[in-house]
Amino acid sequence: MVRDQAMTIGALAEAGGVGVETVRYYQRRGLIGLPDRPAGGGSSGGIRRYGSGDVARLRFIRSAQAAGFTLDQIGELLALDAANDRAGVRRLATARIAALDEQIAALCAARTALADLASACSAAGPGPCPILEAFKAD
Repeated sequence: MVRDQAMTIGALAEAGGVGVETVRYYQRRGLIGLPDRPAGGGSSGGIRRYGSGDVARLRFIRSAQAAGFTLDQIGELLALDAANDRAGVRRLATARIAALDEQIAALCAARTALADLASACSAAGPGPCPILEAFKAD
């Protein structure tokens, strides 16, 4: 295991399964802190160093994104975590569940419509394809 505050941004990115530019983007968004550069030449050469807490934060962000949270919502989750506001976290999670339910319903409706069109296409005789005609209707 790498000792705390020993990782370069490249090592942090690799540990979190993202690219360096993603880490930098998260820093610009305020989701990951930007460590100070060490003073003087020293053995680190003024290179910023990251630790296990930064890896944990990066993995949290990626997991929250996989659950469908936006970066703004992830920032809010991080703030709620810092404040130990479980009710706020639950509110955000409940809202995310409702949004997922809406997306699932929309996908189910789209699947049903496409299945109906595919069935109509296979049963149709000569003439334009019902699937392509349905897409042209918009």
